[in-house]
Amino acid sequence: MDRLLKAARTSGSLNLSNRSLRDVPNEVYQSLDAVGKDENWWEAVELQKLILAHNNIESLKEDLRNLPQLTVLNVSHNKLSDLPAAIGELPMLKSLDVSFNSILKIPEEIGSATSLVKFDCSCNRLKELPSSIGRCVELSDLKASKNVIVGLPEDLVNCSKLTKLDVEGNKLTMLSENLIASWTMLTEFNASKNLLSSIPENIGNLSHLIRFDLHQNKISSIPPSIMGCSSLVEFYMGNNSLSSLPTEIGVLSRLGNLDLHSNQLKEYPVEACKLHLSVLDLSNNSLTGLPPEMGNMTTLRKLLLTGNPLRTLRSSLVSGPTPALLKYLRSRLSEGEDSEITTPTKEDVITRAARLSIASKELSLEGLSLSAVPSEVWESGEVIKVDLSRNAIQELPVELSSCISLQILILSRNKIKDWPGAILKSLPNLLCLKLDNNPLRQIPSDGFQAVSRVQVLDLSGTASSLPEHPAFSSMSHLQELYLRRMQLHEVPSDIFNLQQLRILDLSQNSLQSVSVEFQRLTSLSELGLSDNNISVLPPELGLLEPSLQALRLDGNPMRSIRRTILDRGTKAVLNYLKDKIPQ
Repeated sequence: MDRLLKAARTSGSLNLSNRSLRDVPNEVYQSLDAVGKDENWWEAVELQKLILAHNNIESLKEDLRNLPQLTVLNVSHNKLSDLPAAIGELPMLKSLDVSFNSILKIPEEIGSATSLVKFDCSCNRLKELPSSIGRCVELSDLKASKNVIVGLPEDLVNCSKLTKLDVEGNKLTMLSENLIASWTMLTEFNASKNLLSSIPENIGNLSHLIRFDLHQNKISSIPPSIMGCSSLVEFYMGNNSLSSLPTEIGVLSRLGNLDLHSNQLKEYPVEACKLHLSVLDLSNNSLTGLPPEMGNMTTLRKLLLTGNPLRTLRSSLVSGPTPALLKYLRSRLSEGEDSEITTPTKEDVITRAARLSIASKELSLEGLSLSAVPSEVWESGEVIKVDLSRNAIQELPVELSSCISLQILILSRNKIKDWPGAILKSLPNLLCLKLDNNPLRQIPSDGFQAVSRVQVLDLSGTASSLPEHPAFSSMSHLQELYLRRMQLHEVPSDIFNLQQLRILDLSQNSLQSVSVEFQRLTSLSELGLSDNNISVLPPELGLLEPSLQALRLDGNPMRSIRRTILDRGTKAVLNYLKDKIPQ
């Protein structure tokens, strides 16, 4: 403990999670009072971040006031039944997590923690939130799910900066129109699993709302004002008492996921067929038919209809693939209407891809013949996958630099000539990079340092890209490397330093020999050597037999191994080679 406290006095951060603590050590409350003789007291800093999660702590002392510089306090997953009034004497507190405890009441003093931005009190035994929380005007993220809260305090109208609100699994019977009027910045609102009977008439005020979850309530109608929620991407209304949908829902052009399962819908309005949905769940309703216009919803990937008394559709269509059902519905349109069906324009596809990326965290603009990426597609800075393959892009968009969560970047088959080192360096979480089939010029000698954490790299078909001595070893995490059609005459020696490499594809090159150094790649499970000029394999390659599952040799003038052995597959070849190793 002394060592941790000493480190905390230097860093300002103390993590005591998962230590089976029943109490918070007194030293934590007086961290600066315990400066040791071997420490410079003038260099000590006050505690700013305190993590006490996943312990058995039953109470926090009022001595908490001794930590006035605290900005983060996490006491989730403990056994707290209350919070000290001193919580209000932490003027710098920005993040407070008391979730997964047994707290019965939040003290009114919390209203004095006016710097609070994020508050999580979910999974407790709260019957109400204190009205004083309305004084926390900086609050943007409030989680109070899975309690027994019966109503939200009207003072929350002052929290106009709220962007995320989660009150799932409580006993709310209504949402105040006054609150809705003030929460115009909300982007995510989850009030599912409550006792709500209606949606406020002014719900359209939430024009920034992206995700709206009201499933498992007692709501009987959706107000026409829903059309004002113009940013809505996901709308969950399953397990309610809806008997109809407002025609105005059809104007929600960004909506991609609409869940209406387990309601009492008797029809799906024609106007709602204008939506560009990806997923539509209408299962377990009272639908007897579907409008033929639904066939025009060509963006639908999944349409769920089971549990409806559909009389005009064969059961095989209802339970079959969505495209087949949509095709059938289109065939039911009159000839005049059918002629109006058009293939989505490139602009429509781009807009839809941008909209879907908000929820899916994936942006796909594959095969659109783009020479540049429109700036408006970067609606989500949290995308984890971007696919720009099969276009005519020459330079990467600068907006990519802001996608710090990006893990997969696919740039195959474009017209990229220069190694995009600056942008790649700004993507700290990038794990997969595919630059194959681009007219890539030589990569700088230190170019691979920009992608040092990448696990999958494909440079196939970029014959001029590799420097004379490519520094593959700077990518120590590399697990898959694809170098097909690179006009290689020998394997770059640095590859043999990649101890985590599992897949190496060197097919369609001009290799004439296989180095004994391959035996160093002890994690290799696939090795592609097809379509080269290899006639002899070194016996040492057989040492990879425990891990190597696929050795592809077809298309080589192999002379050292009989065809009968080659035809028996990888294991036979490796065992044959291993037997040739001199004893």
